[in-house]
Amino acid sequence: MREIEAHRRTDAKLQQAKEVAEAVNLAKSRYVTGMSHELRTPLNSILGYAQILQKDASIPANRRDSIDVIRRSGEHLLGLIDGLLDIAKIEAGRLRLDRGEVHLPELLDQIVKMFELQAEIKGLEFRFEGADALPVVVHADERRLRQILINLLANAVKFTDSGSVTLKVNYQREIARFEVTDTGIGIPAEDLARIFLPFERTGTAKQRGDVGTGLGLAITRLLTELMGGEITVRSAPGAGSTFGVKLHLSRVDTPRTTPRLEADIAGYHGAVRRILVVDDQRVQREMLANLLLPLGFDVRLAASGAECLHEAGQFHPDAILLDIAMPDLDGWTVCSRLRSAGSVKLPIIMVSANAYETDVEKQAAAGCSDFIVKPVLVSELMAKLEWHLELQWIYRGDAETPAPIRTGPMALPPAEHLAALLELGSIGYVKGIHAKLDEIEHLDARYGPFVVELRDLIRRFRIDEFVRRLRRYADGHARAA
Repeated sequence: MREIEAHRRTDAKLQQAKEVAEAVNLAKSRYVTGMSHELRTPLNSILGYAQILQKDASIPANRRDSIDVIRRSGEHLLGLIDGLLDIAKIEAGRLRLDRGEVHLPELLDQIVKMFELQAEIKGLEFRFEGADALPVVVHADERRLRQILINLLANAVKFTDSGSVTLKVNYQREIARFEVTDTGIGIPAEDLARIFLPFERTGTAKQRGDVGTGLGLAITRLLTELMGGEITVRSAPGAGSTFGVKLHLSRVDTPRTTPRLEADIAGYHGAVRRILVVDDQRVQREMLANLLLPLGFDVRLAASGAECLHEAGQFHPDAILLDIAMPDLDGWTVCSRLRSAGSVKLPIIMVSANAYETDVEKQAAAGCSDFIVKPVLVSELMAKLEWHLELQWIYRGDAETPAPIRTGPMALPPAEHLAALLELGSIGYVKGIHAKLDEIEHLDARYGPFVVELRDLIRRFRIDEFVRRLRRYADGHARAA
């Protein structure tokens, strides 16, 4: 009886320890999720405007380099955030793969160019050995595949001080084998067993003082296993390392599209498409408008869920980009109400800084068409719009084809507001201009594109162009009257 009682007490303590561990793990996941949301929102503006500025032909070449640094730094920070979130998701069993068509040679070319430059800066030779029979398009989760290769190559370049880094790719019977070999410092045998554990760093790395989180290899292994693959490592101190990844990537014989860079998109064929952008933060909705307006989309902005429901009935959009976290009605509620009101086939794409919201069952229940996680990447946004609106893009350098023309002029505010803006512009009162534009934006959502266009000029301190454009609008208003 004493032995039975001892087992009972032991079982009770084990159960209590299990519950404490689960509670701590849940608290950690909630913390990581909350931090991810708070970091992604400002990062969305940083990366969004960096992508917009990269397309601005008026920016001098020396400033373009600075913009490239901003974008690369933002993407690096995004990678760190995604890494922490991925581990939390995998531990919670909530990470899902997004399988689609991947243009494999283009993906590898982008990665090779990225690391050729990094290797050159360190004085290393970068080699790429591709298979002759490499398929053009395969089925895979492009973001996860890219993440695996970048993590391995980044480590190889980081821990190699002289010699070379080699990426080798083989493909047979729908099995892709990637090998990253370096002539770097190598890994001691006692460290090989723990290099794939989160936050673990080898003794050699610590001695060198290399900066890192210890998440790269842990995430790489977890993602590889999640994709049904296998990762191996061979290494010895002073003799370099070879990391191998084996993945099943099925060949696509008849791909839907032939991918091209989103930076080359100049517009699209056919009628003008109307897009309603809904976000309670002005900076976020204006950033999306600045991405869409130059491509010929007719954009209207809404600052709340209630405003979205009103504008959807007035504007009749072809697609809605809808934020989730809003103070009055959240995005899920708005989406459900739109579906209940009869907008059954309208593409509603949720845009959220909370990556945990990408729950397939939750999306289906609300009637959501798709999901984009902030920060919004131009390539992902263009791909979603192409799919849901059945767009055929016009690329720079193609035969001259007119971009979509607006069916009507831009909605302008009443003449007295134009006159007030003109007066503020003539004296260069920037703070007053922003306040007046805020006032106009709240008058009517139809004035959104007008406000976005002028606010962009003021942000770049192009006061003369601001005044010229206002005079032109005022003259048009006078003639119409």
